[in-house]
Amino acid sequence: MLKVGLTGNIGSGKSTVAEIFETLGLPVYHADEESKKFLDDPAVINELIKHFGYGILSNDQFIQKRALASLVFSDPAALKLLTSILHPRVIRDFGEWIKTYETLPYIIQEAAIIFENGLQKGYDKIIHVACPPEEAIERVIRRDQMNRTEVLRRLQFQMNEEEKAAMADYVIQNNGSELVIPQVLALHKLFTGHP
Repeated sequence: MLKVGLTGNIGSGKSTVAEIFETLGLPVYHADEESKKFLDDPAVINELIKHFGYGILSNDQFIQKRALASLVFSDPAALKLLTSILHPRVIRDFGEWIKTYETLPYIIQEAAIIFENGLQKGYDKIIHVACPPEEAIERVIRRDQMNRTEVLRRLQFQMNEEEKAAMADYVIQNNGSELVIPQVLALHKLFTGHP
């Protein structure tokens, strides 16, 4: 079974590409989404309070994800710390998840910062979803109701498009002029060994 990493910068459309793979019957582990569930773990909450204070908690004593995001995306050391707390848990969770699908030709793990965290060795192949930066920024502003400054702040923690594309095994162009589905189908055929 091939372990395929699916990555791309914020707003690139990697979640849309992941959905197409899921439509083809492939299981996709959404690392960024799965990591959020650990923010409800009491041990994680306590560790985050220790480092970031009680200001990240809501009235019902849960992590305010927006407050935490605002904090870590304005401080590289804080983001690194958060990653060091969540990442080992995500790796363990993915290790358990993958056992269910060992008979499949391949599975996909969708994760935004594979290259930034030096995780590329954990995959057999990596797909990068490329999108013109300006288009991606506009997409995130519409989707997440963020302002331009917030989006640019998050982008500064991600490698630029060209670097990621050069490091990836495959690049899916999501630029508005090339159809995405045929690109996904071509990779699906390649990974399943069907002509």
